[in-house]
Amino acid sequence: MNPLIFCGDFLNRKLKIALCIVLALFIVSAGFLIWYSNDYARADANVNALLNGTDNVSVTKIDNGLFLDGPGNESALVFYPGAKIEYTSYLPLLMNLSNDGVDCFLLEMPLNVAVLDTDAAGSIMGNDDYSYDKWYVSGHSLGGWAAATYVNGNTNKVNGLILLAAYSDKDLGNIPVLSIYGSNDNNLNKVTYDESKGFIDDNLTEIVIEGGNHAQFASYGTDPKEGKATISPQEQRKQTEKAILDFINN
Repeated sequence: MNPLIFCGDFLNRKLKIALCIVLALFIVSAGFLIWYSNDYARADANVNALLNGTDNVSVTKIDNGLFLDGPGNESALVFYPGAKIEYTSYLPLLMNLSNDGVDCFLLEMPLNVAVLDTDAAGSIMGNDDYSYDKWYVSGHSLGGWAAATYVNGNTNKVNGLILLAAYSDKDLGNIPVLSIYGSNDNNLNKVTYDESKGFIDDNLTEIVIEGGNHAQFASYGTDPKEGKATISPQEQRKQTEKAILDFINN
């Protein structure tokens, strides 16, 4: 056999094998991405009605989420949703805040994972269409970590950070921080949470909601692993809203 022909056949086989491997990896990756993007906690059905707004709060779709515009004009809050949770699940809490004077921006994250866009608040706070005297950044669970990450690099733009069942692993300097979690939260790593207080100067306000759990800050059902709440979701959100309003107004 001609050595050149033999080498050519060998290289063709190697190329075909390599192409098959690449194609197989692509198919597996695409399948995983489709599965992962559809594996998240859906908002409760009753949340959909809030997308139409209320008499006091209008809800507008923006490039990276929703803008909840209520009667207030001075303070605004940008909210990072928890990981693998449909972002509209937080509408009940944020609608109440907007109704009581704090306009809210609810971020929609790639694949429902806030860590994929920790700088998302910047596109809103830097938008000339919005003019507020005070800006607050908040987040739930892993979304709280993402919010803290943004604040860490933008302390000159933020008046306060509000963490819901979350913590920061970065220095927050002298930024005022409100931390809220439920006493029945089994999802929050309390050891790491307590250690994280070292990243906060003497500006921490901590609220523990007795009987609250990890999930009831939002409206997406329950998860036994997150701890069983002994208060209603409405009560947990009511206490959360009061703590946030007190923090902002004081």
